[in-house]
Amino acid sequence: MAGLRLGPLLRHVDWDTGGSATIWVEADRPCTAEVRCADGAGGSERTFQIAGHHYALVPVTGLTPGSSTAYEVLLDGVRVWPLPDSRFPPSTITTPAVSGPGRPGPELRITFGSCRQAAPPATGRRGPHGADALDTLAARLAADPEAVRPDLLLLLGDQVYADALSPETRRWLAARRDLREAPGAQVADYEEYTRLYYESWLDPEIRWLLSTVPSLQIFDDHDVIDDWNTSAAWLEEMRATPWWRERVLSGLMSYWVYQHLGNLSPAELAADGLYGAIRNTPDGTDLLRAFASAADADPGTVRWSYRRDFGRTRLLMVDTRAARVLAEHDRAMLDPAEQQWLRDNALAQHGGYDHLLIGSSLPWLMPPLIHDAETWNAALCRGERGPRWARIAEDLRRRSDLEHWAAFPASFAALTDLIEEVGTGPRAPATVCVLSGDVHHAYVAEPLIPSTARVFQLTCSPVHNSIHTAVKLGFRLGWSRTGRWLGRAFTRHGRTGRPPVSWRRTGGPWFGNQLMTLTLTGRSAHLRLDQARKKRKQAHLTPVLNRNLTPPQ
Repeated sequence: MAGLRLGPLLRHVDWDTGGSATIWVEADRPCTAEVRCADGAGGSERTFQIAGHHYALVPVTGLTPGSSTAYEVLLDGVRVWPLPDSRFPPSTITTPAVSGPGRPGPELRITFGSCRQAAPPATGRRGPHGADALDTLAARLAADPEAVRPDLLLLLGDQVYADALSPETRRWLAARRDLREAPGAQVADYEEYTRLYYESWLDPEIRWLLSTVPSLQIFDDHDVIDDWNTSAAWLEEMRATPWWRERVLSGLMSYWVYQHLGNLSPAELAADGLYGAIRNTPDGTDLLRAFASAADADPGTVRWSYRRDFGRTRLLMVDTRAARVLAEHDRAMLDPAEQQWLRDNALAQHGGYDHLLIGSSLPWLMPPLIHDAETWNAALCRGERGPRWARIAEDLRRRSDLEHWAAFPASFAALTDLIEEVGTGPRAPATVCVLSGDVHHAYVAEPLIPSTARVFQLTCSPVHNSIHTAVKLGFRLGWSRTGRWLGRAFTRHGRTGRPPVSWRRTGGPWFGNQLMTLTLTGRSAHLRLDQARKKRKQAHLTPVLNRNLTPPQ
């Protein structure tokens, strides 16, 4: 009898018709996965195989717009979800009401964040990182049926940490191979990546949450390795090691299976030749491995970025890791094709949406001192001050994670220009928001540009991780007047000039495990920040920010 190894995860919910969704599962053997809804909707799909693991992305059709229906999962006709004696409410699929001409679309509530080191610490649930914000959100929603749920979870990178393992996973690896051999106590292959996803998504609260709230995801560096694709020199060194090829191919393969597929709509899945080929072969491992190999050798062969429209809100999720150009004199966060994709989708039907959201795991607007340091570092690395300074700067780039948009000055300028173009004129949306994580603190920043739209950098990180005191002090300094003064010294030494835009921090910095929620209603936008805090041995989400981003309509 087939068993449910992981999932279900509710991934895509159709905001155009309100009539369909997709649900991802992993089974322990080949089988037919079926979803049955209480209102009669449903769907089934045969599993496909990758490296001895069995997966299905089940299309669910016949859903009623503007409704919420409970569902169950069956494998070869046997119910496997909900779990026996589950303490959680039924998993449900909630669909939006379909708006008609002249009627406003439904309210959209997006909860987002990044950097979740999921494994329970050895000393208890709180552990060295404190309370898990996503876990705490799940517990609150499960305990209160009347609590308002997000319409979407946006997970902006570092969903798993391939290079920073829990004690339990280290012991599991040690029983599998000799950790004295490279890559040591880090993930080495596909099988070990599956362990990370089990550790993250089998947590009971998280498993229930992901089964009932749709999620969209994008990778950042730790999903593969710290500082992934930080520079050409870094990549050359990694490719010279005997273990890197298996690591990066396994990282891309597992990302495709566990995260990327669920980002796609049923129409996109139907048009995806690789997905179709893998579904129609007994074992898709070689096909997926060849795809990952091509993607690693030439990132232009694949697009990890994607677009979703939610009524009159457009979300563009941007790959800021694999699509980089690393040659020092041509460095770009996005290669030309990716940059054109971003521009085309931001400007398509311009005037046809009220809010533009750009999901970038790495923030566009950083603390000014850090921005200037990264621009200075990029200038030195390309030889602005000679080969000696270039060697020093490359070492500093890796040690200090100087690899955000500012470290790719041409890309920073291009994104700034695009945002100003989109946000200006009579067809401009009400808001343009860049949603980011990575930097282990939260803040709101606003550029000083003459736009019609309100423009924001909204950064929220971590969901469950920690930050060293010295780094925290560095971020505070980066936002200070003293930091701005120090930044000018960097620009003079690097001969970089001032940034093409100025900005100011209008919220934060906040430190802790946290989630931001953006609520969009018509042309109005509201932002909330919640931090997970312990009180009487119980974790609670405490609001630290409630703010209207736009004037009331």
